[in-house]
Amino acid sequence: MNRTTALFKIGGKILEDLENLNSTISQLTHLFEEKLIHKIILIPGGGTFANFIRKVYNELKFTEEIAHFMGIISMNYNGLELSNKFPDLQVIESYEKLKEKSNAFCIFLPYKYLKEKDKLPHSWDVTSDSISLFLAKELGLNECFLIKDVDGILDDKNEVIKEINASKFKEMRDSGKLLEVKSNIQELKERTNPIDPFITTLIEKYKISCIILNGSKNKSMILNYFKSTSKEEKIYTKIK
Repeated sequence: MNRTTALFKIGGKILEDLENLNSTISQLTHLFEEKLIHKIILIPGGGTFANFIRKVYNELKFTEEIAHFMGIISMNYNGLELSNKFPDLQVIESYEKLKEKSNAFCIFLPYKYLKEKDKLPHSWDVTSDSISLFLAKELGLNECFLIKDVDGILDDKNEVIKEINASKFKEMRDSGKLLEVKSNIQELKERTNPIDPFITTLIEKYKISCIILNGSKNKSMILNYFKSTSKEEKIYTKIK
């Protein structure tokens, strides 16, 4: 499964666990070195920094627009932290340079570009998930990958849904046909529905697929997705 360019958003649970992060970067490096993907673009999630902004949002009474761009700054911060851990990865802040660059394994810091070109709603429904899909659209890609610490979207039988269209996903979500966790713990809820609320709107609008892959330690799901010829062996969720 060869690709010229692929965009991977690295979620906070991967970024902030060194073993998970090493596993993800190792698998992507393998794909890059074997030329299965000629250009890999990493988009860092906001992680704990973005969650902190969410917590103080009401207390400090700043606007959703300010919170939105503070969240994007947290993505930049995590991108710089990622480059400190993996100095061979090139950091790119210029969108023009990103488009020109070929055969690259790089980290894109999105704040500068989005401050000028952001067309997304400035609300808590839009996180780095939706931002990554928007950037994939801007780059002319027909899919984006979300690397998280979950196997994908789970149905009410606790089984991974491999492929589903966005409207059917919203229907299942709204009718309670996805796995539900009776808990007030946000982290548990996010494990059963690990994408932001707005990304399905963008999937339908832009006709771009979103593929969720587990980048956690002791797993090879990223490699399996690109290298295995058997669909049954692959573990992922594709929303299209």
